[in-house]
Amino acid sequence: MNVLFVASEAYPLIKTGGLADVAGALPAALADLGEDVRLMLPAYPEALDKAKHKGKAVPLGDPLGVGETKLIPARMPDSGLRVWLVDCPALFARDGNPYVGADGHDWPDNHLRFALLARAAALVCVGGAMIGWQPDLVHANDWQTGLVPAYLDQWGGPTTPSVFTIHNMHYQGVFGADAVGPVGLKHDQFALHGVEYHGKLSFLKAGLIYSDRLTTVSPTYAREVRETDLGHGFQGLMGLRSDDTVGILNGVDYTAWNPAKDPRIAAPFDAGNLDGKAANKVALQREQGLDEDPGAPLLAVVSRMAEQKGIDLVLESVDAIVQSGSQLMLVGSGDPALEGWAREAAEKHPGRVAAFVGYDEDLSHRVQAGADIFLVPSRFEPCGLTQLYALRYGTLPLVRRTGGLADSVPDVGETEDGVGFVFDEATGEAFLGALWRALELYNRPKKWRDVQKRAMNLDYSWQRSAEGYRALYDEIT
Repeated sequence: MNVLFVASEAYPLIKTGGLADVAGALPAALADLGEDVRLMLPAYPEALDKAKHKGKAVPLGDPLGVGETKLIPARMPDSGLRVWLVDCPALFARDGNPYVGADGHDWPDNHLRFALLARAAALVCVGGAMIGWQPDLVHANDWQTGLVPAYLDQWGGPTTPSVFTIHNMHYQGVFGADAVGPVGLKHDQFALHGVEYHGKLSFLKAGLIYSDRLTTVSPTYAREVRETDLGHGFQGLMGLRSDDTVGILNGVDYTAWNPAKDPRIAAPFDAGNLDGKAANKVALQREQGLDEDPGAPLLAVVSRMAEQKGIDLVLESVDAIVQSGSQLMLVGSGDPALEGWAREAAEKHPGRVAAFVGYDEDLSHRVQAGADIFLVPSRFEPCGLTQLYALRYGTLPLVRRTGGLADSVPDVGETEDGVGFVFDEATGEAFLGALWRALELYNRPKKWRDVQKRAMNLDYSWQRSAEGYRALYDEIT
């Protein structure tokens, strides 16, 4: 099957969050299953620099009247997957964040930038002859690609079947009504049963309305977005489309996240021999200025510093964490107030708390390898990937019961197959309750090691996820 996979970012070409990990790994996993998958994303300068084997560009003209546009064929630098880069210098030739300018505000022409990405994908769906390849199905991801099925519907006639994946319903791609004409939508599409949302244009709603099938990145999140306020105003629509919606848990690229072969960590280890994990703990303590105390439970956070992620629940509990004899390693960036709070915690508790404000892929591997307990206290989490990495590294996750966290981390106190610690209410008290249970188990070394081994042997590979998507593709093509 020929599958066109469209996203606004993809690792290792460009990454701001988990969407990039999915877009970089899922198409490659589908290709390993025998599908002919092509990835499409904007030709950001960073993506152009990192893509390999770039070929002769295919002209698309000026689809939205914003500048000459071309498709540049290339290959992903890691998997060799075929990729099409949508090149329009007027919109994409900007260094830095794909969505936000240096002033911290969204690019004012984001509606045009991502409408062009969607338009290019739709053009390939109806006119694949121009690139010598015709998609049997198009798979769009998040609001930035929500107009793909809207354009296909607009043009009428037999259309390429479409799947639209919601990675985070919170981000809805909402623009003023005056954007409808410039992005090339018809007037009758700006309606209740179209792209109109409270008098404005929503790219996300376009994907929800016009796609043949919807997916979320975990089964629990599929329920949450239709039954709770995590639907962010689209609960009713998601309820109407419940029969067309499936939740498929994201996966892990075990070639990149494998403690037995990870070149970024201090010592290799696996479920059969955990001795190397102790060496990684000491190395991380030394590197980050923590006391070299092999017996102290080392807690870790690697996350965006945002209210969604529940980082405040950890930071308000720092004194209790330190008093318990534990250490804490914080890695992340985002909300300046939370960043400052993390720095203050490290200054207040030298040797017991360390904070790295920023993003460092290598450090995130070292933290996963060296920590004992990985904290993901998110208020909501459509899927989450860091807890899946933690499981493979024998770093037992402590998570809130929401979204993909609930689907991937069974509690050791609730099932014989438990691999982590789960709490329900988004409060410091509930968080600490789960932590005390985790520390109690940590002080029973044999039992702790048994749970570590069970966690490390779980299969959350992308192949497993890809098989779920392939079954969905087969159903609708």
